[in-house]
Amino acid sequence: MTLHRRPRSPRGSGAQLRTEILTATAELLARTGRADAVSIREVSKLVGVSAPSIYRHFADKDELIEAAVAKAFEDLAEAMRAATDPAVSPMTRLRDLGLAYVRFALEHPEQYRLATGPTESGGAVDEVLTSGAFQHFAATVRECMAEGSIAPGDPLPIVLDMWAVAHGIASLLIAKPHLPWGDHEEMANRVMCAACLGHTVLNMVGGSPSPDEVDAWLDQNLPHRRKTS
Repeated sequence: MTLHRRPRSPRGSGAQLRTEILTATAELLARTGRADAVSIREVSKLVGVSAPSIYRHFADKDELIEAAVAKAFEDLAEAMRAATDPAVSPMTRLRDLGLAYVRFALEHPEQYRLATGPTESGGAVDEVLTSGAFQHFAATVRECMAEGSIAPGDPLPIVLDMWAVAHGIASLLIAKPHLPWGDHEEMANRVMCAACLGHTVLNMVGGSPSPDEVDAWLDQNLPHRRKTS
């Protein structure tokens, strides 16, 4: 098969080539499902440039993979922003952010696995607290606190709770897709709603109650509540 060489880029289009390289890397990650199956040579073939052209933008394969995953997280932040409606309540938006997170992870499983897996050194994708996705969660939690649906205080623990729930859903659906989850969207919605409403209930009860204490509070405040033996 004859490789059709990419036309020479016009002057000043280096950023465009870099974007094409990252797009090709993401495509290979999605196609192969493994970072070790991605090579500079395969990326250069897909883009239609020589390998030295890749090295002008990325020092090695590790740097290329890191950049591709970081770009995926930038796209995740944009997907989360686009999925929220400012006309709905902050609590609903918090749920919607979690659902958008899960959807994106399922659509980009290899990039997501690389970005959220253990690393030996800190890179761009390890800066979780400054990521756009984290900031979207944090801003929405602060809005929930301002309106009273979540108790006021440090938003960080709540943001980490929401992140952990969304990550747990996404990771399990990616790792164990054949378990009887039912519809993935419905399952994710059910769990994210439970997490959001759980914080609302804790806000009403106050403190850090045990399940039995919450149950007793419900009995006291919902006199028509019916229990089955």
